[in-house]
Amino acid sequence: MKHWVRFFILAALLSTLTSVTAQRSFKENFEDNTLRFDFVLAGNHQEIDVFPEQMKKEPGWAGTMRVDTDGPDYGTYRFRLVDPTSNELLFVKGFTTLFQEWQTTAEAKKISKSFYQGIFMPFPKKPVTLVIESRNYDGQFEMIYQTLVDPANYFIREETATPDVTVISGKGESHRKVDLVFLGEGYTTEQKEKFLADVQRMTDYLFSVEPFDKNRDRFIVKAVWTPSAEKGTDVPGTRIYRNTKFNSTFYTFDVDRYLTTSDMRSVYDALSGVTWDHFFLLVNTEMYGGGGFYNLMGIGSTDHALSEKVMVHEFGHSFAGLGDEYYNSEVAYEDFYNLKVEPWEPNITTLVDFESKWKHMLKPGTPVPTPREAKFTQTLGVFEGGGYMNKGIYSPMMDCRMKSNVTNDFCPACQSAIQRIIDLHCE
Repeated sequence: MKHWVRFFILAALLSTLTSVTAQRSFKENFEDNTLRFDFVLAGNHQEIDVFPEQMKKEPGWAGTMRVDTDGPDYGTYRFRLVDPTSNELLFVKGFTTLFQEWQTTAEAKKISKSFYQGIFMPFPKKPVTLVIESRNYDGQFEMIYQTLVDPANYFIREETATPDVTVISGKGESHRKVDLVFLGEGYTTEQKEKFLADVQRMTDYLFSVEPFDKNRDRFIVKAVWTPSAEKGTDVPGTRIYRNTKFNSTFYTFDVDRYLTTSDMRSVYDALSGVTWDHFFLLVNTEMYGGGGFYNLMGIGSTDHALSEKVMVHEFGHSFAGLGDEYYNSEVAYEDFYNLKVEPWEPNITTLVDFESKWKHMLKPGTPVPTPREAKFTQTLGVFEGGGYMNKGIYSPMMDCRMKSNVTNDFCPACQSAIQRIIDLHCE
């Protein structure tokens, strides 16, 4: 047998053995169910406290059946599951929060507030140590909470919800797919058909954009019907208030276009019984706006002329951890990024550690930084401006779906980051 044949056979055997070992390790430690851990984040611009609320066992686990400890180091927060006996890391996942954004506002320097939060993990077969960490201004993670989770704890409530689910696109095994769920907000009981049509429209648009277009068969898209008592959403700036399922609102942090919800408990309850990796709240309004938070949620309006583009932008945040590349729009944040630290988002850089970003994708001779001049309009480069700041932070192209509504496309750096997350979900 030729040496190269032996090499490829050996490589295939090692790959198979590694996969089997990872699966065995996962199944030794976890059930095919989900543990939901709800808590409250509270504090001000300097302080963080964690107050546990409840734990629930929910049916099914949408994530991969592997030991998930080698994903991207994204998020302003992360949680880890650790074997208390061996200290072996069993699971880790990063996420962002509305609380962390609020901490950078002027209001946070005056008062303290609390925000409801939840994290989701495979249900452990034996006691595990849960550690929640926050990334400080210098980019380092610090522990803010730790507890022992015993799966036999009779205070862990088992969910038996039966939501109204419609499969919009895709099929197959959830463990090897991206399970994306759309929830309706501000749709009244007689508007179910409109909601399903809106989900179909958003789904079709998402899969018209690279790199989602070539990955459609790796997604399962579902619509969960969650009617509200009234149509629309709150618009405090014009004194409009609506009784809706998830209590969404514009004027988050007093920015008129910033559409979010702080009622995460209602959102999580609506998702109980649904197998999901990521969810997006579709808000039944003609106003412009939305919001997106990595591994937390995406949210956007349905009936504005730019709603499809906004949905894809916000999904870039919530799904792939992409940062905003604009730098001249109104925001409530103050000193959001430390210019002495490389930001964790894959599509912006302070050049502190540019090697970890898209440097390898640049064509030879591309100037760094790259001037914002017409001749570089289609160039992947390093353009100053991004992350809400016009100095000290750089983005990959002069325009991108993460910068403006002018272009339909993600830049190559963003596309690469999105593809990486899709691949991790589908291994």
